[in-house]
Amino acid sequence: MTSNFVEELKWRGMLHDAMPGTEEHLMNEMQSAYVGIDPTADSLHIGHLVGVMMLRHFQLAGHKPYALIGGATGMIGDPSGKSAERNLLDEPTLRHNQEALKGQLSRFLDFDGEADNAAILVNNYDWMKDFSFLDFIRDVGKHITVNYMMAKDSVKKRLSSESKEGMSFTEFTYQMVQGYDFLYLYQNHNCTLQMGGSDQWGNITTGTELIRRIGGGKGYALTCPLITKADGTKFGKTEGGNIWLDSERTSPYKFYQYWLNTSDVDAEKYIKIFTFLSKEEIDGLIKEHQEAPHIRVLQKRLAEEITVMVHSQEDLENAQKASNILFGKSTSKDLKGLNEKTFLDVFDGVPQAEISKSELTSGLDMIGALADKTGFLASNSEARRELKQNSISVNKEKVKDDYLITEDDLINGKFVLLQRGKKNYFVLVVK
Repeated sequence: MTSNFVEELKWRGMLHDAMPGTEEHLMNEMQSAYVGIDPTADSLHIGHLVGVMMLRHFQLAGHKPYALIGGATGMIGDPSGKSAERNLLDEPTLRHNQEALKGQLSRFLDFDGEADNAAILVNNYDWMKDFSFLDFIRDVGKHITVNYMMAKDSVKKRLSSESKEGMSFTEFTYQMVQGYDFLYLYQNHNCTLQMGGSDQWGNITTGTELIRRIGGGKGYALTCPLITKADGTKFGKTEGGNIWLDSERTSPYKFYQYWLNTSDVDAEKYIKIFTFLSKEEIDGLIKEHQEAPHIRVLQKRLAEEITVMVHSQEDLENAQKASNILFGKSTSKDLKGLNEKTFLDVFDGVPQAEISKSELTSGLDMIGALADKTGFLASNSEARRELKQNSISVNKEKVKDDYLITEDDLINGKFVLLQRGKKNYFVLVVK
């Protein structure tokens, strides 16, 4: 039994455009749809998540989702929204990336179920690698005119006077290769719908055109809006680059913080797109947030839901504990529970000084730790004054002037956190 997938996307703000008849087509019986995923890295980043969420909603509505890893198209490079060609990948790299991406996708899509609508992962390299150039231009190329291809926005932009790079023949043929993917999936998997971001509309409709001309059938297109931020900065990026789903590339703490720091306007939009909470629950959260915006109930719930979905409940709890170290009450035990990567993420940008481990053998006195050996405070007299005023902490615990820092104070065997007052931090790196 299928439910109304298009209606679900509409109220969530996830529908940009759909070919006429798409909603009716999906209401009749179980259908199959696919989303293409770029395999140029061995991790998805949050820019990929909208397409993945669409596939999950599609599966929840009773339909069959296909995740297409663009092994062949990844070797070419999609010109849509780009001003230059991308690097081309070799096959071992593509296969490695494919396996890594499947692992991440399986947190959203059910690949293993016995149900008819279990998700399937395909790679267009598998059907393109033995397709000769002559066969392709004879069997596929002759069905699409150059005039049709030139009319696409992605081509027009790259050929405009504003573009210094121009466009290679390889990239020009991209829409034809992507269009053939749709035809192949239509003919071999009865896949009747391709979904993607709004910048993919031209490529998707090339596919529907091939299905009409070569397959003698009907394909459908559906796109979601490109996600933006209210302040005009790029969604999914920070000064450090992409926000990745892989915990080695972006720690769960940084991932959690990204969502926690979204603006009120964005949080109201994102909670519909990036969670599976019901309309009633989201409406309730929005109302609660509007009554007391300073509590940031929307941001907290958004960050919680998506961190558990991408990582785990344990990772969420660790990220929350790490957040409390800076912004709430926490103890030396909490600090020592952080792994090294999270500790460095939490105290990113905090001033540091190196000391040798031998200095801790007989204990490092507080004057040396605060001023003489580190320069955290300007002078020994300032250090004495702050200690007398009870404003100095070692690893979040208040200390007096007779305290000695020893190896027992080490976090992860190499850090000691000094603090003056509530907000001034300093990290001793012990080598």
